[in-house]
Amino acid sequence: MDDRVQGTFISEKVSKVRWKPENGYESHHFVTGSWDNENLNKVTLWSCPIDGIEEKDDPSLICSSPTDGDVTELKFVQNNDFLVSTSSGTVQLMTIVDVGDAANTVLKPTMSWRKLHSFKTGELGACTGFATYLGDVATVGENGSIVSLNLEKRQPLRIIESADSCSLRCILYLRHSEILTGNLRGQMKKWDLRIADDKSILTFMLSGDQLGATCITQHPTQQHTILVGGEDGSITVWDLRQTSYAVPLAAHSGLVSEMTFHPDRPDHLFSCSSNGESWHWDTSSVSRSTRPGQNMSWTGIDPLQNENPWLNTDAVKHRLNVVPLMPTLHKGVNSVDVNKDKVVVGCDNEAVYVISDVLNSRM
Repeated sequence: MDDRVQGTFISEKVSKVRWKPENGYESHHFVTGSWDNENLNKVTLWSCPIDGIEEKDDPSLICSSPTDGDVTELKFVQNNDFLVSTSSGTVQLMTIVDVGDAANTVLKPTMSWRKLHSFKTGELGACTGFATYLGDVATVGENGSIVSLNLEKRQPLRIIESADSCSLRCILYLRHSEILTGNLRGQMKKWDLRIADDKSILTFMLSGDQLGATCITQHPTQQHTILVGGEDGSITVWDLRQTSYAVPLAAHSGLVSEMTFHPDRPDHLFSCSSNGESWHWDTSSVSRSTRPGQNMSWTGIDPLQNENPWLNTDAVKHRLNVVPLMPTLHKGVNSVDVNKDKVVVGCDNEAVYVISDVLNSRM
């Protein structure tokens, strides 16, 4: 394996992994969430060695906290505060409390919302995902419901019980009052939370077939550009200014587990898949000055105005530079996150991998 890749066996399947924000500095800490443990699942804070000191040392475990089900999502909302959702329908706000040194650092639950997603039979449903916008949180569930929360209120702000007739898989805030959801059948719905009517304002299909949507991400600077991962391994690029415009990409050979853009370098995307792949998509080499008539098909969207190669059909299908972050694993890769020049991935082989120098990698 490439010497930039540091793999660490942690004795549990990793469903989610997230770098801890460090006010613009490179992070040396990340949090993992587990699933499918025989006993309790948990969230765990890890510390990475600082480059140049003991760079071949494994990440060290600082502290952990049990959860009441499989971890289904993790997101930081502040430098030391993060949200975690579980298969029991719970969303919990946790704080990393540093009492002076790593040996005494703890993960402290500070707010919990339980039984958010229940079936009509009373059976609990999983919280399959959530999105955040400042202090607001929107969750989706296995039972097809949407729940709106606020980090300062113990009771939900709003519950849309029958948002969908099947399991909702993923959710994204488009702006403060608007969210986008994807379901098991590949149906995408846009919602305006200001409207009292429990009906979506826009519905469109991920593709011609009923292929489930598995994850959503938004371009950091071109926020009308949405990428949706599918259970067939495809990635569909949508321009929400005109929902008839979509670019389907044949990507992974297994379902797309997760995608994330680099927050500071939006020409870099990272994705992972249930077939053990983790990829780096680089659009920085795609010319942004190409005009119609220069060996490209005209889509009606001027790339000079967009400066976004994801909406350039020719570029996104034929001229993207896609490289593996590391060799394909024999188990699924469930989660990927990027901070500065490092990527961390979490896998079903009970390991996490920290990959350095990713923006310069050419494997």
